[in-house]
Amino acid sequence: MNDATSSVSPFRIAVIGGGPAGLMAAEVLSGAGAAVQVEVFDAMPSVGRKFLLAGKGGLNLTHSEAPEPFLSRYGERSAELQPLLAAFGPSDLRAWAEALGVETFIGSSGRVFPKDMKAAPLLRAWLQRLRLAGVKFSMRHRWLGWAEDGALTFAGPVGEVKTQADAVVLALGGGSWARLGSDGAWVPLLAQRGVAIAPLRPSNCGFDVAALPREAASGETRREFLKEITGQSPAPQAGWTEHFSSRFAGQPFKSVAIQFTDSQGRSFHRKGEFVATATGVEGSLVYAVSSLLRDEIAAHGSATFHLDLLPDKTPEQVLVEVRHPRGSRSLSSHLKSRLSIDGIKAAMLHELLGKDAMNSPVQLAHALKALPVRVIAARPIDEAISTAGGVMFEAMDKQLQLSTLKDAAQPVFCAGEMLDWEAPTGGYLLSACFASGRVAGQGALSHFGL
Repeated sequence: MNDATSSVSPFRIAVIGGGPAGLMAAEVLSGAGAAVQVEVFDAMPSVGRKFLLAGKGGLNLTHSEAPEPFLSRYGERSAELQPLLAAFGPSDLRAWAEALGVETFIGSSGRVFPKDMKAAPLLRAWLQRLRLAGVKFSMRHRWLGWAEDGALTFAGPVGEVKTQADAVVLALGGGSWARLGSDGAWVPLLAQRGVAIAPLRPSNCGFDVAALPREAASGETRREFLKEITGQSPAPQAGWTEHFSSRFAGQPFKSVAIQFTDSQGRSFHRKGEFVATATGVEGSLVYAVSSLLRDEIAAHGSATFHLDLLPDKTPEQVLVEVRHPRGSRSLSSHLKSRLSIDGIKAAMLHELLGKDAMNSPVQLAHALKALPVRVIAARPIDEAISTAGGVMFEAMDKQLQLSTLKDAAQPVFCAGEMLDWEAPTGGYLLSACFASGRVAGQGALSHFGL
């Protein structure tokens, strides 16, 4: 191990990846002053591109809920992330932002946002502070791995570039939104050096629904299809009928709830909203249950969740309203006047129920409270908000240093979404990226006794 007092020259530390995790690592490293020289490399023309996209509709920095439920959002990796988030949690993140001159507030949902809701002012202030601290930025440098002599190799603006570093922090993101820099190209570079990596999978993603067979228009055939969508056999094709997708793709399901229990007994039940797509479903409520649906599809070929179109009414109340005499009114008019079921909700009933079920008060009332929707595939990883999988925590020590590469030319630390964890939207993704970036940066400094 090097000794900070054995050389006049500063330690050169390369941070590869200019997202929140990488920039936070660079900030920690630059805190060592003249003892280190920090250079951030990124394949894109500018840093923080996915960060800026995340803030397009209002930058959700973190969440204000209590530590225990907050930590539970990280599922199977809660234990590994606990020390990271304990060292730099939501309150620390808010204080950090305010030190940059960005005031935050807690929204009605408990989510934390900058007062102006924007990501760009925060990023500008942050980059200015990093540059004043001496951090150097090398853009359009795509990491290619290591040369035989241990030098870091990049595809630069004018050809291949090699640079020596005393330590490396990798913060290369997951595999979603490749056009913004997170393309997962680092996976084979680390795998060939023996680093344990869980396959990258879409997270916070949409899904394709099972196609409704054209012949399942009514009667017995439709009933057979309804049996099928409870999970007995997968459909060969995906997507809504042309009638439904042409009229309702892009429209939201508002004030609904999703209930899902997977084959392992893990349950989800939440009220919210989501959107119909041309081939299926996406949006916040679907994203919240996406990890369970994705894993169930991987294990069994499909997953069926139940959609409650009237979450504020009990099954008994719904049945009473459905059974209410409608006189000369059509069923559509009756459902609209008694239960405010129209538009996309009414279309969904017609999409999945046949005439027999629509004309049976008991079956219709049950469908209004628990309409089975079968999904058969997650949307492609590049469409996902984030990814699961990545460098396994078992391949690193508590400072996020890769154990496999401890005898390499330089110590290598990892941070951010390239680690094997996932979380729902709501500020949890950024929180863990910031926290892991700090730990990786601190780990690199500790390695040199700084």
